[in-house]
Amino acid sequence: MRSRPKKCVAAKITGLRCMRSGFSLAEMLAAMLIGAMVLVAVLSIYNRAERSAAAVTRRLDASRLPREILQRIAEDIDHMIAAGSDAEITVQNKFDKLYPTAKLTISRTFEDRANRKQKYEEIIWQCSHDFSSLTDGLVLYRSHSGIAAEDKLLDKNKEDWEKELFVPLCSGITYFKIKALKTEKLVERWSGGLPSGIEVAISFAEPFKTVGGTLDVPEEEKIIRTIAVDRTRKIRFSIVERQPTGDQEQEMPADAPSEGGKKPAESPTKPAKVRL
Repeated sequence: MRSRPKKCVAAKITGLRCMRSGFSLAEMLAAMLIGAMVLVAVLSIYNRAERSAAAVTRRLDASRLPREILQRIAEDIDHMIAAGSDAEITVQNKFDKLYPTAKLTISRTFEDRANRKQKYEEIIWQCSHDFSSLTDGLVLYRSHSGIAAEDKLLDKNKEDWEKELFVPLCSGITYFKIKALKTEKLVERWSGGLPSGIEVAISFAEPFKTVGGTLDVPEEEKIIRTIAVDRTRKIRFSIVERQPTGDQEQEMPADAPSEGGKKPAESPTKPAKVRL
């Protein structure tokens, strides 16, 4: 007796949606690889921008201190020269431990009752080598002395020897040179009257040894400022006439005759009436 095959009865499930199958392992690995590549590219761009910003910041910070020093020297010159015409400037340059160094002295004097000159105010800027300094290079000093008080509140209780002390401002200077402008030339020594200008150069860069055995820094590392000594002086201007050259055409005057020897006709001021 043959048995009947059993009929497969499919159970009907209602109320359920078909679920989508998940990502495969290969797809997950590909997505992680692409994300890692994008992250590496973004981080490399960020590091490059950060290094560029840090380099610009270091460059600005490196030039900030020298510019502040040059501004303070310019303010001292303006203060001393503007206060009176009896001011004198002395400029000296030398080498200290093979480093170029300079000394700037700005002084004002007055005559007492015995017609003797007395020091009214004096400011000295100079660089020198300090053996106790932990950094290589020179130390910049500034001194103010005289009967004129720079700060009436702080200088009131100071002794005379305390007013003439040299105050260190900064260290690590590798180049400091001052030149006076004499007519159109720069000289490294000046004494007496007032020059037309003062050129101050300063640098903190790494020095190199020259052929003469002294130390110097590259020209692009020097921060130079030219300071006008007397800004209220009268400047004489000379006007040079321009000489015509052979290549240039000479202008013909208005009353010069033309090529045929006849004078060119003058243009009428009023238009002539036309008869119709």
